[in-house]
Amino acid sequence: MVADPFSYQHSGRNLKTLCIVLGIWLILALAIIVVEAAPWLMGIIALCTLPALWDLFADPAAGLTFDDRSVQWFSGKRHASLLWSEVDHVRLDTRLDFSVRVTIMLKSGGKVRLPYEATPPHQTFESALRARGIRTERHHFSLVG
Repeated sequence: MVADPFSYQHSGRNLKTLCIVLGIWLILALAIIVVEAAPWLMGIIALCTLPALWDLFADPAAGLTFDDRSVQWFSGKRHASLLWSEVDHVRLDTRLDFSVRVTIMLKSGGKVRLPYEATPPHQTFESALRARGIRTERHHFSLVG
């Protein structure tokens, strides 16, 4: 039985990022107006939003697809693929910040870490892998890996 290909795409330009940046700017402006915070200090804090602003402007795409034969992923200008015949299992590590990082463990003993932005939501991804008979391992809150 051949299953349909799995596909996931993510765009850097999204409403969540825009709302967070605007929320931070609003809080900084209120700090300047209400509690008379130093504008130069609030400006330095506002600089921390520059990477998010770049994502909103540049709109980098990222994603992952796989079928019964191989897995392919891309993030910006980077892209790669592996045949399932090279893969031993897929490891999903939950970090202390609750993000899930995906590492493809190769039969040769090597590791290939997927870019975070190209990784699908972990429950959906793990279910799709298991439906194809690909072994997965879960590791929660590991400090190294």
